Amino acid sequence: MRKLIIALAIAAAASVSAYATQLPNEIKTCVTKEFPKANFRFDGVIILPDGTVYLPLIPSKFDAKGEFKIKSTYPAGKKLSQKPDVVIFSNDYVLMKVIVDSKGKKGLANLTDVPMEVRMGLLPQDMLVPTNLSIPQNIKNIIGNLEIPTSKDSIVTAPIVQPKTVSDNKINSLANIPELKNKILYVSTSFSKNIQVVNPEKKIPEYALQQNHIPIMIKGYDDMFLLVTSYGKKAVDVISLADDKVIKQIEIKTQPDELIMDYKNKLAYISSPEDSSVYVLSLETMTLKKQIKLNGMCEKIILSDDGTRIFYNDKQTNTIWAVELDNEYLLKEIGKFPNVSKIAYVNGKVYITSRTKSRLAIVDYGTLGLMSENSITEKPVDMLVYKNDLFVLGASENTIEVIDTVRDKVTDTIVLPTNGFSTKINRIDGTNLALISDAKAGKYIILNLDTKKVIADNPIATPVSSIVVANKIKKIGK
Repeated sequence: MRKLIIALAIAAAASVSAYATQLPNEIKTCVTKEFPKANFRFDGVIILPDGTVYLPLIPSKFDAKGEFKIKSTYPAGKKLSQKPDVVIFSNDYVLMKVIVDSKGKKGLANLTDVPMEVRMGLLPQDMLVPTNLSIPQNIKNIIGNLEIPTSKDSIVTAPIVQPKTVSDNKINSLANIPELKNKILYVSTSFSKNIQVVNPEKKIPEYALQQNHIPIMIKGYDDMFLLVTSYGKKAVDVISLADDKVIKQIEIKTQPDELIMDYKNKLAYISSPEDSSVYVLSLETMTLKKQIKLNGMCEKIILSDDGTRIFYNDKQTNTIWAVELDNEYLLKEIGKFPNVSKIAYVNGKVYITSRTKSRLAIVDYGTLGLMSENSITEKPVDMLVYKNDLFVLGASENTIEVIDTVRDKVTDTIVLPTNGFSTKINRIDGTNLALISDAKAGKYIILNLDTKKVIADNPIATPVSSIVVANKIKKIGK
């Protein structure tokens, strides 16, 4: 009989697997009332601000009758604010705290009299279980089909060997940049599979996130996750920064390529040139919502600031297209341009750079008419829109030309302190600073976008292709 009950519980949870990790709003409200900054991870894990972790048990039968409240806790009589080991709600959902002992071993409460809600509950079957989690024998049924990873499984951290040429590992110049206080950098390179984890005030990465393929693009979300597309892999890796582990792989029919983030609407757009598609990913649930079919093989994709349009280049025909996301995904042809390196959109105008021609074309989006075409910094590789300014990064001479997009005139030329090969210019979210990465020289450069001045030139022990800046967060179990 007991085996039948367990089997029914697993079957019930599996039958709603697409929704299993979506906790009821009543539980989220109850937790956030006591812990306003609690994080509800898409796989069901709840992480409190101090790093305390709760795992949800999903009931085999959801009971929504009557007033929602906390039915009981273990130890008995504890308030949620006191972080009890077990919390049982009136709808039969259960939260079980991950208990960490003095030696760092993680486990769940050992209950002598196991409540029926715990016996009948099941962990979300797509959840990342904490490494080496110890589960008491009398509640082993809550695991279902999950496997408990050991310290040798699914670990994506790798040590960094300090180069002999580096004698001093500290960088004093960053002490004067408040925007980089308590930040961490995730750095990818064009020659290594691993993603380097860098303290901005040090030259040597602290460690690396081990990957099996060379990353194409990395993007951060909510200081909690890293999204990674890689060469030769038909999936997007989602790395939990609290665990330093791959928490999920989002499979796509063909190799995904570029990622663009819509943080306001909590969406990511994933390009797949081989499939002539852009996939829409929900960042809240880390699940695919839609496939948008395109014309041609899409590359250089960007999203307008208001989130209503995607622009991309068809690399087969050198044709620029727009996708109107708020107009039934209408495709509009912008025109053909040679050797497109980057697209930008601001003030109703499309800006297109040609890398080999070192030219900048400006197209009126309303009329699709070519407004002008001008010479620009040599080998333009990237552009960044900030307020009404367009920053155009040139790789040949490592310069940035600033264009006033109201008058479409060059107002400033910024010479970068590097002899390498500048590749990307990325704004640090919520600040007036940008990081410029260099794929050849071991450094990254920090630019003030308001003053248009370089404020720091920081060495790093590895060349940089792309950078994600995130807040330092407490690691689970540490």
